[in-house]
Amino acid sequence: MPSRRTLLAVSALTASAALVLAGCAGSGDAADTGKPFDPDEKVTIDFAFWGNDDRASRYNDLIAAFNEEYPNITVNPSFSDYPSFWEKRQTEAAGGNLPDVFQFSDSYLRQYAQSSNLLDLDTVSDYIDTTTFEDSLLGTGALDGVQYSLPTGYSLWANFVNDDLLAASGIDAPEGGTSAADFDDWMASVTDATGGNPYGGTDYTQRIQSFELVLRANGENLYTGDGELGFTEDELRDFWESGDGIRDGVVIPQQKLEELSPKSGFGAGATASEMSWSNFLGGYLADSGASSISMIAPPIAKKGAKDLYRQAGLQVAISANTEHPEASALFLDFVVNSAEAGEIFGTTLGYPASSSKLAGTTLEGVDKQVADYIDSQADRIGDAPPVPVAGYGSLEQKFWDLGKELGLGTLTVDDAVSQFFSEADSVLG
Repeated sequence: MPSRRTLLAVSALTASAALVLAGCAGSGDAADTGKPFDPDEKVTIDFAFWGNDDRASRYNDLIAAFNEEYPNITVNPSFSDYPSFWEKRQTEAAGGNLPDVFQFSDSYLRQYAQSSNLLDLDTVSDYIDTTTFEDSLLGTGALDGVQYSLPTGYSLWANFVNDDLLAASGIDAPEGGTSAADFDDWMASVTDATGGNPYGGTDYTQRIQSFELVLRANGENLYTGDGELGFTEDELRDFWESGDGIRDGVVIPQQKLEELSPKSGFGAGATASEMSWSNFLGGYLADSGASSISMIAPPIAKKGAKDLYRQAGLQVAISANTEHPEASALFLDFVVNSAEAGEIFGTTLGYPASSSKLAGTTLEGVDKQVADYIDSQADRIGDAPPVPVAGYGSLEQKFWDLGKELGLGTLTVDDAVSQFFSEADSVLG
């Protein structure tokens, strides 16, 4: 029996035998193919994503499954770490030659959409099913009423703990949802007990998401709905200064992290804990080789605060300049909607955002652990923040880069704050 995606493609072709998705490169509409869509034509599309070897292996399996349905569409995948991924995309966007399909982030939605680098998915709606998404999740890839990307899933910020390392060291796991000071004391106890093999954790003040939780606990956000920063220099200074104590011998040294890259300290088994998005669990297990990793609630700045939110930032988009909009749309649909994607990826791209992908996901083992963690934090989940400001992705990376320099001791906190706000002035105008 033909699959839902095959029926979508065939019905679209039948409905309009002379379908041409008109547009011009860089317009935000589909590039003009000059001919109707031929489901049997052999085409090649490029697909780029960020991730690690585990994610690459899963994508290879997904592409193989896709080719069972669409043997005429060759997908050329490529991947890198997150910073390198966006550096390359920025260069490609400037030259109008982004990959046909690429992993995307809502952090860059305004920037890439407003510069007409993303395809309006309504122009290929015959090949993509959006009825499988809740409106709130669809909204994470929409701007000014235009759907530019679709989420693969959603995640919550979490604190990961390597159970194997703690058991070997005879140390109890930390309690989740404590104050930052209490968690810092726990990391110090690990580092002291092990002599830094492993360290208690990494410097979480490098991550803008940790700062965001502090702001949200106090009723604020990183940015406003009007496209402005939602915090002051003093608030950022206080946050970075709060990390002074752990940067002084408690967390893994930044220089050591540079040597371990592209693996994180936690992924390399050099730290007992690390904070990141809940969908990282599968990758962390693969990188570290640990048999058991626990997920606990991150520190909270104010008890009872609803500082966590469903983050559907990992999206998939299509270049406005693609020469194969229909084939690209079929592959995007397969990534975000297919039962095969649910089976292959589980929750490693986030808890499935679409009902059809979720139907193919067997929630057991790692995937059930992620689902259970999300369920356990239901009372702490608040409303999603405003749509990220244009250039937020650049500001997120700048925050991380400055945090690394603080770790290396090449910048003072005052200098880091000054540089961040200078960058924000430039990016936000």
